[in-house]
Amino acid sequence: MKHSVYLTPMPVRIWHWLNAFGIVTLIITGLQIRFPEYINVFGTYKAAIRLHDTAGIVVSISYVLWLVYYLFVAGTLAKLYVPTTEDIRHGLFRQAFFYFFNYFVGRDNPHHSTPESKFNPLQKVTYLMIMVVLLPLVIFSGFMLMYIAPLRELILMVGGIKTLVGVHFLLACCFCAFLFIHIYLATLGHTPLEHFKQMWDGWEEEEVQEKLASGDSSGTTH
Repeated sequence: MKHSVYLTPMPVRIWHWLNAFGIVTLIITGLQIRFPEYINVFGTYKAAIRLHDTAGIVVSISYVLWLVYYLFVAGTLAKLYVPTTEDIRHGLFRQAFFYFFNYFVGRDNPHHSTPESKFNPLQKVTYLMIMVVLLPLVIFSGFMLMYIAPLRELILMVGGIKTLVGVHFLLACCFCAFLFIHIYLATLGHTPLEHFKQMWDGWEEEEVQEKLASGDSSGTTH
């Protein structure tokens, strides 16, 4: 029997797609800026820089909105994104083993999403690192590269323009790797498009035990 759970409120879905398009735009324009002799998607070099800067501002504003929403509106940042002791001691291994082996032999996912526990232990660790460490760093380094002259002293303090550009590029590479892994793992639902659908309408279908089908279920269905 299938049971539908409303996991993702509309503000989060809007933020997700806005952020996703912004990150993809940053990656493609960043590649053109880094390798202009090989990649020319957006016309001139100046056009790529302008679009890159615009996408960076959009992603930065989007990040602030995400932080405000989870800290002050929903108040669930720590609950959803910070791994528990159980997650670290046992959950990480169980979830990794599911992705690397159990999924391919048809076994159930050890994590069942609820509004209070949307992410499995691996997702918690990954998203915490992305949203609390890597994204702020890429925003901060990108901001310094946008305003080199006014922030000259600060740039020298972090090692100079070459160091700053190198760090910004390495952070971008991390986001490229995350994007490909994220899209692949999103296909590992009951159907390849199940998780994509959930991020579109907010609902996710879960397989439930027969005892739930006989009246023990307390979840929301539709």
